Amino acid sequence: MVNSVTNFGRSGLYDWVIQRLSAVILAIYTLFLFGFVVATPDLTFAEWHGLFSQVWMKVFSLAALISICAHAWVGMWTISTDYITGSTSLRFIFQLVMAGFLFTYLVWGIDILWSV
Repeated sequence: MVNSVTNFGRSGLYDWVIQRLSAVILAIYTLFLFGFVVATPDLTFAEWHGLFSQVWMKVFSLAALISICAHAWVGMWTISTDYITGSTSLRFIFQLVMAGFLFTYLVWGIDILWSV
């Protein structure tokens, strides 16, 4: 049996489920926003603000934000383990930078989302 030291005990199935679940959430969110824009031809800032002021929309947007971060993390982790094979420290630094970017994106997104 081969043990991987870079995935902290996750299995490939876990990563696959996270990728697929996050993709479904992002697809539904995108289709909803597209449908809202199409169904509201004279969209004003007040209507857009009203949509994002609803608690259910904030929760839906938060789910999409978490999903995009999870999706990006699994994808970047896969890329780093597949293509940065020569140096474990370089791969670790790459993953650390990606985690920092995703954390910043998540915190910034939550701040913007809940300040509406």
